[in-house]
Parts: sequence; C-alpha cells; structure tokens
Amino acid sequence: MKLNLRSVVLPPVLAVAFAALLCGLALLLSGANPFTAFGAMVAEVGEGTAAVDIINGGATYYLIALAVAIGFQMKLFNIGVEGQYRIAAVTAMIVGGAITLPPGLHALVIMLVAIVAGALYAAIPALLKAYRGVSEVISTIMLNAIALGVVAFLLKPDVFGELRANSLTTGELPESAHVPGIPLGAAGTIFGLGLLSVVAGVGYWVLMNRTRFGFELRASGESATAATAGGVNAKRMIIAAMLISGAIAGLTALPELLGRDHTFTQNFPQGYGFSGIAIALLGRNHAGGIAFGALLWAFLDRSALALDNIGVPKEIVTIMQGAIVLSVVVAYEIVRRMQLAAEQRRVGQQLGTTNGNGADRQPAATSAGGGAE
Repeated sequence: MKLNLRSVVLPPVLAVAFAALLCGLALLLSGANPFTAFGAMVAEVGEGTAAVDIINGGATYYLIALAVAIGFQMKLFNIGVEGQYRIAAVTAMIVGGAITLPPGLHALVIMLVAIVAGALYAAIPALLKAYRGVSEVISTIMLNAIALGVVAFLLKPDVFGELRANSLTTGELPESAHVPGIPLGAAGTIFGLGLLSVVAGVGYWVLMNRTRFGFELRASGESATAATAGGVNAKRMIIAAMLISGAIAGLTALPELLGRDHTFTQNFPQGYGFSGIAIALLGRNHAGGIAFGALLWAFLDRSALALDNIGVPKEIVTIMQGAIVLSVVVAYEIVRRMQLAAEQRRVGQQLGTTNGNGADRQPAATSAGGGAE
C-alpha cells in the first residue's frame, strides 16, 4: 500500500514542484517577484466567485480527462476528444432547440443526444483502428479538423445557426431545457450538471476496478495477443473503449451549456480536449489523480486573471501548464526507477539471507557425509 501510494502521489507532486520552480525562474528573468506572483494566485481563490469558478471548471476538465483516460487504459491515444465534444455539443443544442418537452425530460434528451453524437463520432476512428489497423492518433487528429468545419457549417444562418450580437449561435434553448445550479450567494452558482463529473468518476472507478469488462479492457491494452488467447475479443474492446470515450466526451460541454449559456456559439471555448490529455497524464488514469489534476488546471486558468491584475504576464500560467505536462512524464519514470531499485534491493537482501542460511547448512551436511564414509 505504501509503495502504491508513493507511485500515485509522488509523481504529480514532483511535477507541480518542478513546474513552479521553472515558472519562478521565468518570473525572475522577467523582473517580477515570484513570491508576489504565487501569493496573488493563491489569494485569488478567496476573491469573488473564483472558488466556484474553479469547481465548475474542474468538473468540465474532469469529464474530458476521464474520456481520455478510458482510451489510455486500452493504450489508445484518443486525441479526438476535442472534436467529439464539439460535435456532440452543437448537435445536442440543435436538437434541444428544435423540440419541446417537459422540464427535466428535455434536459435528459439533450444529454442522451450528446452521448450518442460523441460516441458515433468516436466510432469512426474506432472502426478504422479495429478493422484496418489505422492509427487512432492520425485519424483523430484529422477528425478534429473535420469537426471544426462541420461545426462552422452547422452554425451558418441558412443551416441551423442564428446571428446574434455579431456571433453565430444555435439559438436559445427554451427554459424547459435549463438545468438549475446550486446558488451560493455572492460566491456564485455551481453548475447543476457539475454533479455529472462525480457520477462519471465513480462509474469510471467501478468499471475499471470492479468489473470483468474493465479487466478485459486493461488486459487488451497490455497485450492484445495474450488477451485474445484468453478469450477476449481485442477488436471489440477497441471499439467499446473508443465509444465510451466519445460518449463521456460528449457530456463535457453540457454543464456550461445547460447551466449558464443555453446556446452554442462560434466562440465556445476550445482546447478542452487537449487539456484533458494533460490532466489524464497528470492523474495517471486514476480517478482520484484526475480529480486533483482537473482542479489544479482550473485553478491555474483562474489565477491567470490575478497575475494580469498585478502586471505579471498571464502567459506564466501557460508555461506552468506546459511544464507540468513535460515534467510529469519524467517524474513517473524517476519514481518507477526508484521503486524498481528498492524492489531489487529487497530481493537481493532476501536472496542473501537465504544463501547465508544455506551456506551454514552445507558444510554440516558435507561433514556428516564424510563421517559416514
């Protein structure tokens, strides 16, 4: 347990510490005081709606990171979550604005549409990977670009879009589709669908650690040949992993869309998918680790405003995020080697003790044999 805890906790802590050190050096070179900058970042959490914004942002990041982590468990690099969540979001908003249903049911239908749309878009690289051996990295990168074009087309006024305040949107959702949040007064309002991240996190943990499907998925990722020999259909697992990944990615934008914006615009935030990859790496596909990474990412996003207010370039936050991504890989490798060295020492000590006992017994046996002769 101690070793496992160290392997889970120590690498991200080392990565964050190294990123902070690197950013501190960058601040010194720019003429700023690192302690003042980091102090402003921490103090920002207690200002206005910052804490609630971090929770809301963390919930969104958590969903997209879980989508990436599902693929990672299968050794699949689903870069396409960026395109999958955008396709799902615009499709769900178009359908949601075109139908009229009772409150609650309306939002539920929109969620189902988003799940199906995300899964279907992920099915394209899944089928190409399973039946044609096409790298999911290449196919999903191309599909991300295609998704941008598809979204732009669907937002055209002569298709499904509307021009409002110099921005193209899918139109306003009726009130029956709105999902109320959890009001905290002056501190802000937590998105009601932010609870989806909690449900998804628990479901992910149970799926990967307490079900046969999760075991087969991880086994197929470790060795498709061995899994096939054990009766697991590797192709089916590839498709299943990608579909689940796309379905979760489809939910990513809904907390914001149903809880605050109520429409999809051409200016809707981009980059969630790529942040999700970094967060999944930081959390090493562990449900708890991903939660830590998601909140950290949301905190860094929010703290950029604090840096800007004190005259420090907010790009420092981008440097820190990039440094975390780079250093987390190195940190995990360092910890892995530390564990391997510790294990080798332990085995060596056990073998030394065993050999020592054996050496004590061997002369006695030889002597006894000589006496008999």
